[in-house]
Amino acid sequence: MSGKLRIQRVVTSGTFSLDGGTWDVENNIWLIGDDTEVVIVDAAHQQQPILDAVGSRTVKAIVCTHGHNDHVTVAPQLSQALDAPVLLHPADDMLWEQTHPGVAHRTIEDGDRISIAGTDIVAIHTPGHSPGSTCLYVPEAGELFSGDTLFSGGPGATGRSYSDFPTIIGSIRDKLFALPAETRVKTGHGDGTSIGDESPHLEEWIKRGS
Repeated sequence: MSGKLRIQRVVTSGTFSLDGGTWDVENNIWLIGDDTEVVIVDAAHQQQPILDAVGSRTVKAIVCTHGHNDHVTVAPQLSQALDAPVLLHPADDMLWEQTHPGVAHRTIEDGDRISIAGTDIVAIHTPGHSPGSTCLYVPEAGELFSGDTLFSGGPGATGRSYSDFPTIIGSIRDKLFALPAETRVKTGHGDGTSIGDESPHLEEWIKRGS
């Protein structure tokens, strides 16, 4: 019998590099599970804090919300240490290859489900920040893990390679803002928000980004 679902945040620090630039960043890693099993969302910077949070639990999957290096840094090492598959949308394979050339991973596609702690995590493909960006939705818990697609105050950045502003706006409008307003949003960096707090501002973002 599965125990009570709980969500934990682990914060790690490191760098994000793309297009010849490097920036210092803090990343949120999310653990979704119970006392016996867990799914890891993103694999940023250092593996030890993530391993410490997992403890003795079985890891069903390490899901990368997208392929930027700061979200996949230690994915292969975690996979080996925890005997768990790494899942990434195939549209981000070119980004994965920049960080982990020749290292295999499994795929996650829009609508895929991962069962954990008596409930389901649903993958929602939300391209824009990157072509394969994928949010994870737990309907029964009212929680969305948005990676770098949606933040408190607006969409994720689209000024670098493989990003596109109209695409991220479409993903947020059509897929994320279709979720219940009370859905809590756990972001890839910084503080969380809710669908209801962000959805009234869509037109502002479009004007700002155009």
